[in-house]
Amino acid sequence: MQPIQAGTMKEAVQREKGQEAFSLLGTDAAIDLGTSRTRIYLPQQGVVIDEPSVVAVDNMTEEIIAIGQEAYEMVGRTSQRLTVTYPLVNGVISNFILVEQMVGYFLKKVSSSMVFMPRVVACIPGEVTEVEKRAVVNSISTAGVRKICLIEEPIAAAMGAGIDIFTPHGSLVVDIGGGTTDMAVVSLGGVSTMRSVKLAGTHFDEAIIKYMRRKYNLIIGQKTAENAKTTIGCVYPKEELSYYVMKGRNGLSGLPQAVTVSSDEMLECLVECGMQIAREVQDMLEETQPELVADIYAEGIVLTGGSARLYGFDNLIAKKTKLPVHVAENPDRCVVLGAGKGLEYIDKMDQKGEGMLNPLLAEY
Repeated sequence: MQPIQAGTMKEAVQREKGQEAFSLLGTDAAIDLGTSRTRIYLPQQGVVIDEPSVVAVDNMTEEIIAIGQEAYEMVGRTSQRLTVTYPLVNGVISNFILVEQMVGYFLKKVSSSMVFMPRVVACIPGEVTEVEKRAVVNSISTAGVRKICLIEEPIAAAMGAGIDIFTPHGSLVVDIGGGTTDMAVVSLGGVSTMRSVKLAGTHFDEAIIKYMRRKYNLIIGQKTAENAKTTIGCVYPKEELSYYVMKGRNGLSGLPQAVTVSSDEMLECLVECGMQIAREVQDMLEETQPELVADIYAEGIVLTGGSARLYGFDNLIAKKTKLPVHVAENPDRCVVLGAGKGLEYIDKMDQKGEGMLNPLLAEY
């Protein structure tokens, strides 16, 4: 056996120290398990995973072929042998096995070949049942997680938007995600009033699909609807018209067809969904304590979530509620960034009864 050189030994020790430091950095992680996208946050590294919550399965062998962005590219373009599915519907798990595999894949992608036994803060929608909470915990725990703490999405969204939730001051956050819209009045580290509406980004896509079939007899796919929504979609009139070419299949002839639609037509099919969300915000304000409403009147409403980028959402809610409305910076990542801020409270979960305000719900 050849002797180990002093320089080689020194380099080996440095590598071990570097790996140990990385391992310590990776002991905590925040996960936003969303209907449309899954995001993972690591301390000092930021958001390291931001991929679609999509899984492709081989129908013959029942094996998973692709996960995340690779699977999303297959949506609407699969053969009869493959099925591409979203394993989360309206913010809750609909296929436990696929979610379990998806979370494990993303965590392995983050940890590479190193030992990765993190503590995790996971986001859950508001007003979920105990069964739905347990499903989230079980799907994450199978990936080798040693402790899981839950945080409600409105709380995480408020923290990610830079709001100080621990002051005796009311803040209204509306998180418009892919499957649900969670809205809450936050004060003193907790929720005063909250609502969760199963109406969000995917429902806007469905509204576009139905509109095109009803008006033009054009059958389009989900990706086409989503692209049109992000390109020219709006819930408030635009100052200048914009256009998008919809390509699909004619419902009568079965032949390929292309239709150019304007942003005014997108407004026509999307405004009703937007109005429903605005009415929910208005109804929740009616149930909020007067002192907190006074705070909200002064500070305004904060919009987060990917669908908050839809043109005119702030104007629509402002017109309905008569309150100032602001879209948070980087709204689609506010939830996972807020969950990342919640990582520092994991060690404080055991300090109950000591006057500590903790945004985390429970630990498993």
